[in-house]
Amino acid sequence: MQHINVIGGGLAGCEAAYHIAGEGLNVRLWEMRPVVNTPVHKTDDLAELVCSNSLKSDLEDTAQGLLKREMRALGSLLLSCAEDARVPAGSALAVDRELFSALVTRKITSHPRIEVIREEVTDIPEGEVTVIATGPLTSDTFSRSIQSISGEDSLYFYDAIAPSVTAKSLDMSKVFKASRYGKGSDDYYNCPFTREEYEHFYENLINADIREGHTVDKKHIFEGCMPVEVMGRRGIDTLRYGPMRPVGLIANDGNRPYAVVQLRQEDKEGNIYGMVGFQTRIRWGEQDRVFRLIPGLENAEFVRYGEMHRNTYINSPELLMPTLQCKQNPSLLFAGQITGVEGYMESAATGIIAGINAAGIIKGRKLLILSRDTMIGSLIYFITTATGSNFQPVNANFGILPPLENHIKDKKVRYQGYVSRAINEVDKYPELFLK
Repeated sequence: MQHINVIGGGLAGCEAAYHIAGEGLNVRLWEMRPVVNTPVHKTDDLAELVCSNSLKSDLEDTAQGLLKREMRALGSLLLSCAEDARVPAGSALAVDRELFSALVTRKITSHPRIEVIREEVTDIPEGEVTVIATGPLTSDTFSRSIQSISGEDSLYFYDAIAPSVTAKSLDMSKVFKASRYGKGSDDYYNCPFTREEYEHFYENLINADIREGHTVDKKHIFEGCMPVEVMGRRGIDTLRYGPMRPVGLIANDGNRPYAVVQLRQEDKEGNIYGMVGFQTRIRWGEQDRVFRLIPGLENAEFVRYGEMHRNTYINSPELLMPTLQCKQNPSLLFAGQITGVEGYMESAATGIIAGINAAGIIKGRKLLILSRDTMIGSLIYFITTATGSNFQPVNANFGILPPLENHIKDKKVRYQGYVSRAINEVDKYPELFLK
């Protein structure tokens, strides 16, 4: 019986495979781990989250909340599993990483129409409908196979992983629990700085010894994954307007701190907390020294130091159609971070659309191009139509949506308008959206 190949068992690959199988078609899902490992994966599970455990905001009047609402309507496998692995994170959707990946793996491997093959794919299958969702850590061998289609080198950017610490090692006399502006419950630990503490920390941070890598400074660093020390070198107050901004937070003494570092729960039991926005390429020994200058982390037990790793993505505006099909080979579709979307849910969303259209090719139906009024539609529109030589990954954000017919000055009301318009658009796809 005819089958569809899905290459890559990450977030996008799992969503694509699950949707294809749900349409009654057979899937061969190829995942190279554990036969070939990557520098950052720690387990053999599918859909392993290697950076943060946060899937970002779940509030409906945010860009991320709208994206999730559309994905849920499309029957997202990952969001279903995320609910079962959820940990407290204020208004954000965060998960116990190990439990989440285990749940996804169980759903995929137990599906009667999905065959999981643990083997590295080195060449693109010929004459078969195939979804490539190999992610930002695509192997060098398979990258060369992709390059043979695109006729040009893949583009690269560098991503970083933030450190994590144990909750029991925090100095509870200094940290306080709160969510910014009181949104949701008080799920974040906050490390408050005085001006003097911040300036001392800042000087040590920007002068810390870093892992240079072989060509790291010659490559573009995506703004959304900027290492904290690189961001800091832009000016002494840059971090205070970025990941260390104190607005919306009041410390135990009733005052607003000069700056803060937020810690977000990473596991179901609440034993491990990650440093929000502190992706870094500082050497591990230096991380141990510098990050202990953060109030409350003087005696921190680091369960993971930050790391820098290479991410790969294709020049989607040149290579892909709005259906996520390859222009040179319409039987070939791309999904996930390799397409130039940035973020867990953005990657997973493109996997759903690639799965829908891969099944559509087999079934001979008109392929899906979602309206730009939806967040998923605008994401795919952006990556397939962007211009310029410096094409960089994009997150879900209201800025990529078409303007409302009547301009609304109030930002909150304007965002609500975007959401209402997108939901109205969703109603036009009754055969796809499950409600």
